[in-house]
Amino acid sequence: MAFLNCYLNFNGNTEEAFNFYKSVFGGEFSYFSRFSEVPADVSAEAPVGKGEGDLVMHVSLPIGGGSELMGSDRPSSFGPGTAGDLFSVSIQADSKEEAARLFNGLAAGGNIIMPIEDAFWGAYFGMLTDRFGVQWMINYEYPNS
Repeated sequence: MAFLNCYLNFNGNTEEAFNFYKSVFGGEFSYFSRFSEVPADVSAEAPVGKGEGDLVMHVSLPIGGGSELMGSDRPSSFGPGTAGDLFSVSIQADSKEEAARLFNGLAAGGNIIMPIEDAFWGAYFGMLTDRFGVQWMINYEYPNS
């Protein structure tokens, strides 16, 4: 069965915010990457603006028993975020099939932001806004082989 995490977006201060959250919750980041680390063939599809390579593409901070607080900066191509739309519900699926089923179900009548497909970080991933305006991220991590 899938589980939920909170995914936060920031307008350029993700690193500062997550260092603060780390000081509050403790622990270490399980993942931290910048937009400059995105492979060239992928960044051509979703370019970041000049000088935005140092923005945080993804950060994860484990909190409690299996939950993670996750986040990223919004590159200029996404437009500025405003209070109330700077988060997504992130679902970690148990299988590729479950991820596809959840994504397709939530996408019905909504808006697909990023089609669900294999991602360069070794996952099956997609983003959408459902018909009620809720932002979702669906992810299935392929087992390490």
